[in-house]
Amino acid sequence: MSRLFREHRIRECEILDGTWNFAADPSGVGIDEGWQNGFEGTSTVVPSVWNTKGGLEEYEGACWYSRELYTEGGTLRFVFGSVLTEARVWLDGEYLGSHYGGFCQFELIKRNVSRGEHRLTVRVDNSSDSRSIPQSGVDWYHYGGITRQVSVERLDGICVLAARLEYTLSPKLDSVDCRVALTLFNSQDIELTDSISVRLLDKEISVPVTLKAGETREICTQNFTISGFELWSTDNPRLYALEVSSSTDDLYDRVGFRLVEVKSDGVYLNGRYVELLGVNRHEEHPDFGFAFPEALMERDIDIAVKMGCNTIRGAHYPNNPLFVDMLDERGILFYSEIPIWGGGFAEATLKDSDVLLRGEQMHREMVEHYYNHPSIIIWGMHNEILTETEAGIEMSRRYYTLLKEIGGNRIVTFATNRPLKDECLEYCDVISINMYIGWYGSKDESWKDFISAVKVRRDSLGYADKPILMSEFGAGAVYGHRSFEGFRWSEEYQAKLVGECIELFHSDSAVAGSLVWHFADARTQFDLTRARGYNNKGVLSEYRHPKAAYFKVAELYNRYQKESKTNTRG
Repeated sequence: MSRLFREHRIRECEILDGTWNFAADPSGVGIDEGWQNGFEGTSTVVPSVWNTKGGLEEYEGACWYSRELYTEGGTLRFVFGSVLTEARVWLDGEYLGSHYGGFCQFELIKRNVSRGEHRLTVRVDNSSDSRSIPQSGVDWYHYGGITRQVSVERLDGICVLAARLEYTLSPKLDSVDCRVALTLFNSQDIELTDSISVRLLDKEISVPVTLKAGETREICTQNFTISGFELWSTDNPRLYALEVSSSTDDLYDRVGFRLVEVKSDGVYLNGRYVELLGVNRHEEHPDFGFAFPEALMERDIDIAVKMGCNTIRGAHYPNNPLFVDMLDERGILFYSEIPIWGGGFAEATLKDSDVLLRGEQMHREMVEHYYNHPSIIIWGMHNEILTETEAGIEMSRRYYTLLKEIGGNRIVTFATNRPLKDECLEYCDVISINMYIGWYGSKDESWKDFISAVKVRRDSLGYADKPILMSEFGAGAVYGHRSFEGFRWSEEYQAKLVGECIELFHSDSAVAGSLVWHFADARTQFDLTRARGYNNKGVLSEYRHPKAAYFKVAELYNRYQKESKTNTRG
């Protein structure tokens, strides 16, 4: 996986990015015709999306990728950072396995591979059906392709596939009780015994283990206590190395210690109130789609920091781990969610057992691969589904229970666009609201009246202790469209509306924060209300040119950040 640091120093790893053979399969004949054994194609680059290739701009369906690789043989682990949306993988025509869901890493292991040249083949399909996550009607472009790094690892002996740091801070936040959950795999054809070493700060724990041939097992270290550390915070994003090794393998990660709490007046980090000031951000660019370049990730963060943001919501899917590494380093809070987005999720779809299981698996993968990131303080279950229905209630109950059990010290929430009739407020730690008064709906609507009505309903249901997070609000503006009159679609209209919203939310003690929709204009599939084929609510254009709203948000967020330095709240 592409990270800001080397995950392995012992394990042999080869990056497979670069030129691959490629062919579209619009008729879906590839498997029947044996394309897994080889096919005629043209060259393409991985990572990429095919919707930036000539003739495939609007294509949804199956495409094939293949490339040759050389290996010394043995047990190989193929790691795919992200494939949109469904992947089937073969090695030399032999089926290795599949994965569904386009925004999390998956791995496939093949034992007893011979030394020499081999062909890796991947069938990628981004088409939608009644059980798809997301559904076809999402308000972003449904790209297809191998969109993040691909690598092959040569495994030897007992291998460390994953390491999860679980910890509880003391009441004074000056010591921490820890344990590390390890996923181990015996890559050999014989039973092996080894000692697993876990190192964190000044502690080194040794765990003896015996695994049968080919066995995978999760074990936990004994509990141990650490003191003399610095807390991870937005002002001091202190990270520490977590190093795990066997005699033949290793895994390196970075962790931080912090305490996230929710009180009736907002979110607290390490006992200190923090107003969430941020934006929603699609990891998308018109030239690269979801295969977002690393340099542009850094650029986006620089722009967000200059705007005064301390929080980013990864709308509406897990972002590249490399980007989250950058947030860990910069002390920016992150809201990570899976792509259950309201459009298309009818009640029958919400209660479909296959959809529920797919969503559950996506949550488990998100937690598995992002657990150690201290910047992630919020897990998002879903966005704008029918939360007034029995199906919506059951989905929310199921996912909330799961994430509270496995998600660590995080806020669990969902974004609702129907808060005055939502029946799922029991299943969230903060009430996250998406609303676009001033853009959609009647001109007579009032933001003040709306917030008051939300609080009245919240309190009447017995949830007065749950703060409100304005997880989406905003207005569209076409970059460069200026107007003395401040007409809709002008930069002036957007800046005025967004500024008034932020000031109102900031002044209300029940509101924990503001996340503007949206960071930058993003390609979408809607036509009638989406000028240029983009969601134009970005405070930047799709090429990151600032609109007037950017400067208004920056003025307010930076002022509030400065005021918070002397705020004694909490």
